[in-house]
Amino acid sequence: MIDYSSFFEYIKTTQLSKHENYFKEIIEKAFEANSDIIKWQNAINSFPKMVPSKVNFAQSTINIGDFTDYSDKDNGELKKSLLELRPWRKGPYNVFGNFIDTEWRSDWKWDRLKEHITPLLNKKVLDVGSGNGYHCWRMLGEGAKSVIGIDPFMLSVFQFLAISSFIKNKSLWVLPLKMEEFPQQTKFFDTVFSMGVLYHRRSPFDHLYELRDALHSKGELVLETLVIDGKLGEVLVPEGRYAQMRNVWFIPSTLTLESWLKKCNFKNIRMVDVTPTTIEEQRKTDWMKFDSLSNFLSSSDTSKTIEGYPAPKRAIFIANTI
Repeated sequence: MIDYSSFFEYIKTTQLSKHENYFKEIIEKAFEANSDIIKWQNAINSFPKMVPSKVNFAQSTINIGDFTDYSDKDNGELKKSLLELRPWRKGPYNVFGNFIDTEWRSDWKWDRLKEHITPLLNKKVLDVGSGNGYHCWRMLGEGAKSVIGIDPFMLSVFQFLAISSFIKNKSLWVLPLKMEEFPQQTKFFDTVFSMGVLYHRRSPFDHLYELRDALHSKGELVLETLVIDGKLGEVLVPEGRYAQMRNVWFIPSTLTLESWLKKCNFKNIRMVDVTPTTIEEQRKTDWMKFDSLSNFLSSSDTSKTIEGYPAPKRAIFIANTI
């Protein structure tokens, strides 16, 4: 069982304390041994004992230590173990001189939103669909008081545990659960991020209500999701896969998404960015060797997916609770 003791120490001082037993149960269940979990845990256990000379979360590449901190042999062993945790989707990271060139340039997304959000200094933050926690570290770098990331994919959780194993951190955790499994109506967080999740939900309204009810009064939602060009009321519902993703249910126009947020009683709704996803932002690397965006677009018309739908375009909305 992974040590989440600092998380439970933290929630004892908050209104989340009443959910302590529930969190313990769901975390324990997620870490039930299987061949993948044993492999990933062994990879982390094989890390050389290394203490970083510096740590920086407030830059594009999450930086932990330097290649001069330890011997070439130690760094070689560390890189071999980090590669055991592929595919790395979100980043980039630099761990003791080992540059983890992830599939996504997640820093580009952060750059698109960081000037538009309410400053995170001393804020309690929830990051839904956090992946390995790249954006969580950036939130901590902006001065957040606490950051809870949640993601159901265990490899992402182990990647976070790998990064955090070198850092004495008691303010950031990635929990292995979905938003619909998170305690409901906590009204606890100052800021909630949901990035790249909404289109994976069979009921987008349920997801928006869950996000709203995690925020206290006058809290802030940062929502990033796929959108299409179109009028109010227009929504793409892919018949099969979308850009080779199986579980894509609804992709609204920006006007439709704004109306959904209004329907869910958000206020002060503003769209701060719309950007097509490029093959420079999402691509295959040595740290993610599977097919990526260039394989998911039509070879004859890159404005279309391989299935003939509009190519991925993502919007960022910010809204507040009443």
